[in-house]
Amino acid sequence: MKTSINSVMIVGHGTMGRGIVETFAKNGFETSVLTRDPSRIDDLPEHATAISDLPDTAPDLIIESIPEDMALKHELFTKLEKAYDGTSILATNTSGLPIDEVAAPLAHKDKFIAIHYMQPAEAFPLVEVCRLNETTDDVMEATVEALARSGKESIILQKPVIGFLINRLQHALLHEAYCMIEEGIVSAADVDKFARRGFGPRMCVTGLIEQKDISGIDVNAAAQRSIVPDLNHSGKPCQMLQDMAARGDIGVKSGKGFYDWAERDVDAYRKLAAAKLDRLWIALSDEE
Repeated sequence: MKTSINSVMIVGHGTMGRGIVETFAKNGFETSVLTRDPSRIDDLPEHATAISDLPDTAPDLIIESIPEDMALKHELFTKLEKAYDGTSILATNTSGLPIDEVAAPLAHKDKFIAIHYMQPAEAFPLVEVCRLNETTDDVMEATVEALARSGKESIILQKPVIGFLINRLQHALLHEAYCMIEEGIVSAADVDKFARRGFGPRMCVTGLIEQKDISGIDVNAAAQRSIVPDLNHSGKPCQMLQDMAARGDIGVKSGKGFYDWAERDVDAYRKLAAAKLDRLWIALSDEE
């Protein structure tokens, strides 16, 4: 019988968990959030409840949104599988841990999947869905269908890979940008200027790969022969970034990163950025 997802439990109510709860609850799913202290949550949307103990009835889908700690994830998923014995689809929201290792303790790997949300989870229109080799087609189809009903379009990965698609592409680009900044070739501000006014808008219209069909695969192949050998292939994280993190220059949380945030209204900036993204996504949807 085809699996249908109507009840969802999210484990964890941090920034990401809160956004995931909102996407399901506002689209009519029976939604619960498992947290240590439900009394501290006072902003749940309609159709959502906060609980501190596992419910007796197995939710159709359980998504973890807990810290990126392998031991914590193993402990949680072992507990969930013991409680529901393969009844629920179990999903990790990890950004960078290997999902086959996250699922290693489980007996029912056929019911395991990765659902990777991006910030802000309640607004970002895309979500990545990655399967294990053991994940059944039924689980994949049911998950993608439920995500569509929650307002999300799925990017599907057919094999487990660390970082999925978005983070792998993002960190490949970021790593080269960090190294160029570290070497004094370009400023952070000019990297961002190009991202906002050059690279980003073009990708919004023609995508990343389609644009190379338009400009010519032969042109891109020639450019690859010249440029790729000169890219940073050290296989090591950028030392500049590691040093910034070590001394506490971690961005808006500390008041300083690549930019000085001490005198800026960060909440107002985030709201303005979110509003711009909303308008952009609407415009792009209208053109499809």
